[in-house]
Amino acid sequence: MIIHLVDGTYELFRHFYGQRRFNNGQDKPFGAVVGVLNTVLEMIENGATHIGVATDHVIESFRNQLWPGYKTGDGIEPALLAQFHPLEDALAAMGVAVWPMIELEADDALASAAHSAAADEGVQKVCIWTPDKDLAQCVRGDHVVQVDRRTQKIRDAAGVREKFGVEPALIPDFLALVGDAADGYPGLEGIGLVSAARLLGRYGPLESFRPKLSASGESSRFCSKISRRCAPTLGCSIMSRSCAGTGRPKRSKSALPS
Repeated sequence: MIIHLVDGTYELFRHFYGQRRFNNGQDKPFGAVVGVLNTVLEMIENGATHIGVATDHVIESFRNQLWPGYKTGDGIEPALLAQFHPLEDALAAMGVAVWPMIELEADDALASAAHSAAADEGVQKVCIWTPDKDLAQCVRGDHVVQVDRRTQKIRDAAGVREKFGVEPALIPDFLALVGDAADGYPGLEGIGLVSAARLLGRYGPLESFRPKLSASGESSRFCSKISRRCAPTLGCSIMSRSCAGTGRPKRSKSALPS
């Protein structure tokens, strides 16, 4: 049995703006909804038997209380925003499992569903259909993989390491260091993609930075800079942490969809 978990919010955005290239700004009321339904129908026609779709029923989540600049629904075009709830209703009518998230996010549902499915001995593979780098932390070997529909790339653990330079479990720490403009939180000034991967490869997760830096041979100036920023950067790690039951503190994105 192969479980397919679809990021409905991403798919809705993808179809909405994809159609914009051809409709001269004349948006059909449910054009993006039809696009997502056709995508799911195509998956079924290609043999998918177990599909779950997660959506952001409300764009804001508990993370907005943790980080003032975290993403909101501001700026989302009304024509797009109006299609979220009809999409959820239409998917449910198709008989597809739908998780409309309110206090949590679609990422939370996908991560939790992936964790639960991966623990089921009857599940051969879990495919998370989204290019969202947050969900790369959920990848486990070639058992739980990330699929980018647009590029048709399947990313397993080796693919995550190749792309980001860190293990999947360290993706939240990596994003905390480099920031994530899409989600609205900054990284650590002076830390780029390569240096973030190097630091995490040497010292492990952010929680262990302070004691390991103090005992390392790094320059005192560098140690001081990292140490001063460790606490706020851990806050950003909370924003990007998605996986449930990873063996590390479940600081966020850990609720099971119902």
